[in-house]
Amino acid sequence: MAVSGGRPGLSRTRARTRIPVALVVLPMRSRREDAVRRAVSSEVAAADAVPEVSEVPTMADPAWRAGAVDDELMALYPDAACALEHDGPFQLLVATVLSAQTTDARVNTVTPELFERYPDAAALGAARREDLEAILRPLGFQRAKAGHLLGIGQALDERFGGRVPRSREELVSLPGVGRKTANVVLGNAFGQPAITVDTHVGRLSRRLGWTTSKDPVRVEKDIASLWEPWRWTDGCHRLIEHGRRVCSARSPRCGECALLEAGLCPQVGI
Repeated sequence: MAVSGGRPGLSRTRARTRIPVALVVLPMRSRREDAVRRAVSSEVAAADAVPEVSEVPTMADPAWRAGAVDDELMALYPDAACALEHDGPFQLLVATVLSAQTTDARVNTVTPELFERYPDAAALGAARREDLEAILRPLGFQRAKAGHLLGIGQALDERFGGRVPRSREELVSLPGVGRKTANVVLGNAFGQPAITVDTHVGRLSRRLGWTTSKDPVRVEKDIASLWEPWRWTDGCHRLIEHGRRVCSARSPRCGECALLEAGLCPQVGI
């Protein structure tokens, strides 16, 4: 049977609804903007890929160079130590006072008899002056040195209970004891970091360009500004050893100097 008004094979007509779609138009970037973005991204990625490198000290850094000098000397003189033969703070104090205006080797020839006869502060303070002078005569300046030893023995016995004090202030209050002697005792007898500026340490410090001063206190401060405290005591022994063997006062053997070969010595004043 035919259905009027319709298409063949269909019973009814479906209505179709169209949903409007909103188009979003993005702003267009220029080719130049795209190129800039790609370049910046590449630079950021490259920076992230490079590991951070800490600043490396160079030869121009005075502290680094001074440390390198001591490292070199440590390899050359691994056993460098105080040359004065002693057993304990009392003997070291006395031997150091006696080392003024003479050599450590010469002091070592008289101290065995001295310490055998006067083993402690009380015995030294009660010694007869003429007996002391006789023992000390090979060193020279025996009268002045005998007077210093008598004063030291008496001061230690009366003021410090016969014991050597552990502070620089108390040490320099003793007869004949200056800053250098106090530093020797503090560094070698008590293990306190101390810089001993003797003739060798002063000379090498100037030749190495660490200081321009001849004042021992100023030289001490200049070295302290370059070296870590753990280097102070034994580092001075190493400088002394190098000064005795190679870097002498009148005729330094620069051709045999490991410091010069390593580029660590500017040879100031030579």
